[in-house]
Amino acid sequence: MSAQELSDLSLIEPTLDAYADVPGSLIAILQQTQDIYGYLPMDVMERIAERTGTPIATVIGVATFYAQFRLEPVGKYLIMLCQGTACHVNGSELISAAITDELGIEDGQTTPDGLFSLKHVACLGCCSLSPVMMINGKTYSSLTPDKAKKVLRQLAAEAKEGAA
Repeated sequence: MSAQELSDLSLIEPTLDAYADVPGSLIAILQQTQDIYGYLPMDVMERIAERTGTPIATVIGVATFYAQFRLEPVGKYLIMLCQGTACHVNGSELISAAITDELGIEDGQTTPDGLFSLKHVACLGCCSLSPVMMINGKTYSSLTPDKAKKVLRQLAAEAKEGAA
C-alpha cells in the first residue's frame, strides 16, 4: 500500500476512544469501521489492533470469519441478491444471470467503474416477496430478469446524472 492509498485514521479515532478499552467490543468496532470506510482497510485494522491491544491476527481472523465484513471496497451500489430457499425456487438464479449479463460481474465482483458490486446472500428475510434483491438498503421484490435489469439501468442513469 503506497502512502497515497493509506486511510484517514482520524475517522476511526472516535470509535476507538469509545470502545478500545471495552472488553468484547471488537465486533462493534469492526462494524462501525466498516460503516465509516465502506470496508475494512488493512491499515485501519492495524490501528484497531494497536489501540485495543489485540493481536492483528485476531482482528483479521474476526474480520474474515464473519460474512458481514468486507476486506475490499464495494461499488456505489451494493446489490445483495437473496439465495434463500424461496428466492431460489422462484428464480434467483435467473436474476443472477440477468445481473451478470447486464453488468458483466458475478458474485463477489465489482464493475470496473466502481458503480456496482454483487453479493449473493443466504437470506434477506423477504420470502413472501421472492425473488428479491436489496441495493443500498432498498428492497426490490417479485423480480424478473427484465425487472432487475431495469432497476440497474435506472440506478446507472441516476449515477451518471449525478456525476454530470
